[in-house]
Formats: sequence, C-alpha cells, structure tokens
Amino acid sequence: MADLNKWTPSDVLEPIRRFLDGDLTMTSIRVEQFLDGNTLVVRAEVPGLDPEKDVDVSVADGMLHIKAEREEKTEHKSKAGYRSEFRYGSFARSVSLPPGAREEDVTASYKDGVLEVRAPAPEQAPPAAGTRKIQITTEPGTRSDEPPQNPV
Repeated sequence: MADLNKWTPSDVLEPIRRFLDGDLTMTSIRVEQFLDGNTLVVRAEVPGLDPEKDVDVSVADGMLHIKAEREEKTEHKSKAGYRSEFRYGSFARSVSLPPGAREEDVTASYKDGVLEVRAPAPEQAPPAAGTRKIQITTEPGTRSDEPPQNPV
C-alpha cells in the first residue's frame, strides 16, 4: 500500500486543479486503483457508455487522464400524453502513473460497464539487505585527535 500512496497526491488535488483551471462543470469519476505486481490498475465504473465514442483515455506527462460524457434521452408517447426525460454530464479523472512507466505500454479495456486501465512499471532494484559500514581512511596528521606535526 505504501507504494500506491506515492502516486496519490495528484489524485487528492485533482478537484482543486479543475477548480483553478475554471472547470466547474465536470465531476470526478470514482475509481478503484491498486497494484497488481508492478502494474498500476485503475478501474472506473462507466455503465451505459459506448467506450468508443463516449470515453477518452489518454496519457501525458506521467499522468493518466480518463474523460467520459453521458447523454441520455428517453421519450414516452401514449394516448394519455407525452413524457420526455434526459440526463447528461461530463466526468473526468487524472491519476499519476508509476515512476518509470512508459506511456506506450498503458492499455485499456471495457467490459460489463467497467473501464480497466493497466500501466506496467519497470521493476525497481530491491533495497540493500543491510547496512554496510564504509571505512574512512586518513593520512597521517589529519586526524583531529593528533597534534599537528611541525615540518622541520
């Protein structure tokens, strides 16, 4: 979980960034993000949308951007009357990619109303198993506990 936390600061600041950019109409998409090995997985529920025309997934400058737009209209005509309902809205979310992730390796799929984006990151070298003390060598007369020698 600690590895995932290093990518979240931009996610927390996303609504503030949109506000400062003057974008007050777009709401945020709720996402689930987790690590699957060295791959960041981001899932967003976007049911009822056509992923080819209503959803846009892009990457730029180390960020994953998901945008979706919903537009629904229903009409009911009968002898008793006419009823029309509509709803629409735009949704967006940006998530930091893992350090070292290559934008060309990011993939997206859509199944049963769930968009899944996968961003693999290169394996990082494991931290050293222990601490190794490094010996400091000194030249004669340079230690602080030795009196200075007078050249004659």
